[in-house]
Amino acid sequence: MVSRRCMSKPICPGWQGARTTALLGCFAFACSSSCTTVAADKAEPGLAVRFTALDSDKATATDLTVLPNVWLYVPAGKPPSPFLSSGKFSAQWAGFLSSELRDNYTFQVELNGDLKLEINDANVLEASAKGTNAGPSKPVRLNKGTNAFKVTFISPAEGDAFIRLSWSSKEFPPEPITLSALTHNVTPECRKASQLRLGREVFIEFRCAKCHAGPAPDTAIPELAMDAPTFEGIGSRRRCDWMARWIADPQALRPTAHMPALLRRPKAKEDAEAIAAFLASLKQGPAPEDAKEPDAGQTESGRKLFETLHCIACHNTPGTTENDPQKVSFNHVREKFAPGRLAAFLQKPDEHYAWIRMPNFKLTADEAAQLAAFLQSDSDKPKDDSAPTDRTAIDRGKKLAQTTGCLNCHTLKIENQFKTKSLADLTPDKWRQGCLAENADGQAKAPQFNFTSSEREALRAFATTDRASLARHVPAEFAERQARSLRCSECHGKFEGFPSFDALGGKLKPEWMKAFIGGELTYKPRPWIEARMPAFSRYAEGLAIGLTEEHGLPPRTPAEPPIDTEAAKIGRKLVSANGGFFCVSCHAVGSMAAMQVFESNGINLAYTGARLQKEHYHRWVRNPLRVDPATKMPVYFDAEGKSPLTDYYEGDAEKQIEAIWQYLRLGDKMPPPETQ
Repeated sequence: MVSRRCMSKPICPGWQGARTTALLGCFAFACSSSCTTVAADKAEPGLAVRFTALDSDKATATDLTVLPNVWLYVPAGKPPSPFLSSGKFSAQWAGFLSSELRDNYTFQVELNGDLKLEINDANVLEASAKGTNAGPSKPVRLNKGTNAFKVTFISPAEGDAFIRLSWSSKEFPPEPITLSALTHNVTPECRKASQLRLGREVFIEFRCAKCHAGPAPDTAIPELAMDAPTFEGIGSRRRCDWMARWIADPQALRPTAHMPALLRRPKAKEDAEAIAAFLASLKQGPAPEDAKEPDAGQTESGRKLFETLHCIACHNTPGTTENDPQKVSFNHVREKFAPGRLAAFLQKPDEHYAWIRMPNFKLTADEAAQLAAFLQSDSDKPKDDSAPTDRTAIDRGKKLAQTTGCLNCHTLKIENQFKTKSLADLTPDKWRQGCLAENADGQAKAPQFNFTSSEREALRAFATTDRASLARHVPAEFAERQARSLRCSECHGKFEGFPSFDALGGKLKPEWMKAFIGGELTYKPRPWIEARMPAFSRYAEGLAIGLTEEHGLPPRTPAEPPIDTEAAKIGRKLVSANGGFFCVSCHAVGSMAAMQVFESNGINLAYTGARLQKEHYHRWVRNPLRVDPATKMPVYFDAEGKSPLTDYYEGDAEKQIEAIWQYLRLGDKMPPPETQ
């Protein structure tokens, strides 16, 4: 009983605050002169990228996409794109670089491979490096407005392939190119490539491989293992009448549902009721105690919790006129959940559905009861609590569940008797039949998914490929799709304390990010904020690695040399109130609380070494306003890299910042700094 997200319309055309590449926008074009030399009236964010598989430097296959910046990390032996095999490859970014003023900039790059940078058709930087920085280039004068921009990268003969391009000027030290400065043109080839990607995504999201068997589980991408709610004990969790209506027509209850209508007239309603009767007979565990009607105070507490947790990011607010079709409504929540079961679901939403997109907020029993009271306060009342007990109807429902395809997605320890063609048997001409028939009549046997015409055409475009992309896991591509489906940008960058999602991959270490997204941390980084980060345990590792690799960083943080204890001692002095920058004014250090917060709390410094990427930390401390213009963090160092504290390293900013880093690496073993 899987939920659907709309994928058939453009989704947030910008990279600023998005991470949501428009699936029907442009997913590629790098070589055409119209893309590289003539600015479009309506350029789209990001750069068009053409990946090319190479065999003895000859192109064997290409793929088109859009990436937010000139960042890439491809571990050795892995493909750069789902549509290319592993091995040597080239990547060419093309589009436009915008400058608000006519000014000089220099460029440098960290890479393993070969690079050529061209701006306005002139060579700016050529480099061949093995895991190190190259450049800087000579100063380049950019025109005010758009400048034609092209980067060509060839992967190394051995080792991981990666590239991270940065720029600098007299106003700021090296940093990633601003995302809003990079754009590309949309072309027919872009739209064709976009359609192919949409087809692959629809195939994945609608669990097509559950019926049409594809790659073996040990070779397939992680999402082909996505489950649906288990049938084990479902009769204890769901009401029979709701299950019957859901089975008969899922989209009638939730327009975004991915689950198809499996049954056909004239007995569709009768068959759905029979399956529901069988499922209602599957009881598990003791029945919950009779739930008391919540009082007004409990419902009000639930309303406040709904607001605090920002549930509105994915749900329409109960008791209002909100009706966003892309959000899940609570209108049927009382009809759906058996008495007392909603609160249990809110505490452990993934207990019976591992890949559910509803996150775990680690609610207490009281919080879950309060939130359940509010969610049910304005929902439709159930029509009938009873379930059929007639053995004939239950047995008939069991047979239907075994033969109509239910058990391809939903687990239950009985024989699955449903059979259909494997993916290999579905030649492209067959992708106009069955589930993809344009006008399926009520007597057709195939499931009815209510695909849009664009989704059908996208699936047919995907059918023309060798479908090997279903066995090629590219973490950055996984993270882009899943972050969009999980609606991460509906909170990040919009609510207080939620940093912009676009920056996270270059900011946080993947190990810490995985633990944070997976709900494994025992502390809250920003305890002064009422909102809490929920856990997406099944998605955590893929998101953490994917976001990191998208920023051109390795999936595992490289080991650093041993802590420089002498530098750490100086770092301790630099954060202190006694001759230092007085960082402890706003930041706690382990168990030592912040001394006198002025405008905004800071995260406990004991978490920093395990949490932040070192390169991000250096940029942040050097000039936090360049990273986040809204931050309350002060700037201590001038444009020439000088510190006002000249007693340490003669005021050398980078050496002082590094000394503080050595101190931060001590983590929970940090000795408290002096406070006076």
